[in-house]
Amino acid sequence: MVFTLRALLLAASATRALASCAHGTSLRPRAEGEVEVGKFGYTGSIGPVNWAALDVSANALCATGTRQSPIDMVENVFTLVDGTSVELAVNDMPDGAEFENLGTTVEVIAQGGTLQTSGKEFELKQFHFHLPSEHLDNGTSQAMEMHMVFESAQQEIAVIGVYINVVDQPAGATRRSRIMGRQAAAPTAPTTLLETIFASVGDIANPGTKTKTAPLVMSEVVDVIKANQLQTYSGSLTTPPCSEGVFWHVSTARLGITTSTFNKARDVIGFNSRFPQNTPGQPNILMLSALGSAAAAVLAQSQVVA
Repeated sequence: MVFTLRALLLAASATRALASCAHGTSLRPRAEGEVEVGKFGYTGSIGPVNWAALDVSANALCATGTRQSPIDMVENVFTLVDGTSVELAVNDMPDGAEFENLGTTVEVIAQGGTLQTSGKEFELKQFHFHLPSEHLDNGTSQAMEMHMVFESAQQEIAVIGVYINVVDQPAGATRRSRIMGRQAAAPTAPTTLLETIFASVGDIANPGTKTKTAPLVMSEVVDVIKANQLQTYSGSLTTPPCSEGVFWHVSTARLGITTSTFNKARDVIGFNSRFPQNTPGQPNILMLSALGSAAAAVLAQSQVVA
């Protein structure tokens, strides 16, 4: 029984997954004229522990992959680089942007932007939000996390992750602190881009709906990312099909959001974070759990027989 399940989970992975973190890329092209709603979730039988079983052929890596995301960003699991070491440019959106509720997250469709890193160029496709943060910062979660999803001409995926904290202080200079040798920027004021985007979140309260935001100025966030450091590692999508080989760049910077705006976002997004995965290169924690449960069951049975 155990070996049959393992054989199924080791089936070759495909690329079909509605409304995944790769939405709008070649892994999951955007449907014309409609908003696709995800068929996976974050709790119960459609939650992360059961993603592989939702589509065995497509989602096998969710249970068998050894470089899965998100992870706890602790020393020795990432390479730390300056934000200026990557070339990041994102177009402003003076006419606003499409803002969609995919059921699994809310997403802004980008209107141009590039990331040059590791000798490759990637094009910005969209950015979306997780609540609370998916990556942990040395064991600590943050209020939210924004994922900016890029794709190369070779259909490789790169993601910039930026933590979001709740702040209500008046506008002022960014406060800096030092965490485990990393320069971290803690916001002292709300980030205008986030406040503008989430001003419209109530208009897409229902999955499958979309609206248009007010004009978006992207330079504020781009400047923050460039002014801080990036923690890079090779991981995966944090949603089905959990494809690996994703170029992750988790910023040490923090964006800010007011309490009232956070509450509006929370009421629409709900909980949508995958639990932290094992250290990259180590066995998948679901496989370890399955083996441990089987061993415990065998031991319990032997004690009953004895």
